[in-house]
Amino acid sequence: MKRTSAWIKFGGLVVVTAVLAVAFTSIVDIPTTTVAQPPTSFLSNPTPQQRVIPAAQPLEELGTAFTAVAETVRPAVVYVDGQSRQQTQRAADPFGMFRNQTRQRMCGDGSGFIISDDGYILTNNHVVQDCDRVDVRLFDQRIIQRATIVGRDRLTDVAVLKVEEDGLPFLGLGDSDSVSVGQWVVAVGNPLGDAFSFTVTAGIVSGRGRRLDGLRDPDDPARGLSIHDFIQTDAAINRGNSGGPLVNIRGEVIGINSAIASETGFYAGYGFAIPINLARNVADQLIASGRVTRAQLGVSIQEVTQEIADYVGLDEIRGVLLVGFNGENTPAEQAGLVPNDVIVELDGQEVQYVAQLQQVVGFKRPGEYVEVTVQRKGGERSSHRVRLSEADTDPERTLASSEPEEREDTGSSFEQLGISVERLDRRSATQLGLPRSIETGLAVMSVDQDGPADGKLATSLPRQGRLEIITHVNERRVETVDDLENAMRDVRDGEVVLVQSVLITSDGGITDRPVFIRAQGGRR
Repeated sequence: MKRTSAWIKFGGLVVVTAVLAVAFTSIVDIPTTTVAQPPTSFLSNPTPQQRVIPAAQPLEELGTAFTAVAETVRPAVVYVDGQSRQQTQRAADPFGMFRNQTRQRMCGDGSGFIISDDGYILTNNHVVQDCDRVDVRLFDQRIIQRATIVGRDRLTDVAVLKVEEDGLPFLGLGDSDSVSVGQWVVAVGNPLGDAFSFTVTAGIVSGRGRRLDGLRDPDDPARGLSIHDFIQTDAAINRGNSGGPLVNIRGEVIGINSAIASETGFYAGYGFAIPINLARNVADQLIASGRVTRAQLGVSIQEVTQEIADYVGLDEIRGVLLVGFNGENTPAEQAGLVPNDVIVELDGQEVQYVAQLQQVVGFKRPGEYVEVTVQRKGGERSSHRVRLSEADTDPERTLASSEPEEREDTGSSFEQLGISVERLDRRSATQLGLPRSIETGLAVMSVDQDGPADGKLATSLPRQGRLEIITHVNERRVETVDDLENAMRDVRDGEVVLVQSVLITSDGGITDRPVFIRAQGGRR
């Protein structure tokens, strides 16, 4: 009986203990995970919303814009593959017949872009010049063989191709006159050949109105190109990019990539594009007639310097100096313009530099009239109505350079100009074979280094056929040393002196040119 009672008490104690244990765990909420179970991974948790950095938002939007531009532009860019037939010597075939063997060689490869849905393509002249066959590969890898060369203009390095396809993607042309230094641009092309086709690079417009004197006419390396208004960009451009588009952030073409400035032949930070307004004018004429007609004033011109601006009383360095005329009775000469005029306006628009004037006149048609405003010594202004004539399409030949000739420093010295001169009489002129129009004057025999005339007048090198002959100073004829002394007698220190000279080069070229020199010393 006692044992039964003990078991009953023990059983009740176990039940009470179990009840208390259940109550305790429900209150404390002890985890049910055992040691053997792996912990829950943070990767299975929902990903928190990505943090947005407000300052980086404009960059993200810019990146999105570049992507959109690339997606829009690339389909209209083409790879241009030019080939030419090269004949070899005649050879006998196994049947004893003689025949001319020919083989294809690559004459140029580069880029281009489609400007109409029916297959007109813009590229560079130097990409397709001398090519007998031009094939075009589209962005979708289709190859269109034997594109037609509609026309090419070597002076502006612009060429137009045509492929017989319809419904092609094409690019809109923007306004290169509205381009500003510092704005974003994108270049698309095929740098370094087929391996890197349809490459996209981005940068900014680094400069405008750039002149590249080193560019040669591919049809005649002795000649220079006439375009002096390149758009400069730091967007990476290499060989093979030639002919490709330079576009703004809206995807509009503002230039044709054409050249780089580099000592190695590869990109060094300086790329240059032909302004699309100039290229469009050329392309329209090539498509319409296969040739380009240009208007001209019939003048030789150069940039204005500080000395020239001071001479005519300009408050800023701008405008274009009229050096002379390109022939007899040119339009400008007939209208009353004279050498040493500074052209400051054309049709009411301010003229800033040479390339701007060239483009504005070049966009006109022969026979049109323009209003030319010039400024002369003392600030005198006058306007002239000029009827434009058709320009000769052949560019001027570049002057031949020569090595400095060792010679003794002889002649009468003029410290105000930093030169020494010798009289050129009729007998000497005849012995040198000079034309009758240059029978007297003062030959420049030396130019002082770092003197006022350094870099402006050239030292005469008779043995090499180069002469610099001064004919007028401040519009006064000088034939002797005394004439020059009299002309310089009243010149004050720092005053700008107009020296009219004739430069005769070793290739027989004769150039009348005004030279503006700031005198040192003299009256104070």
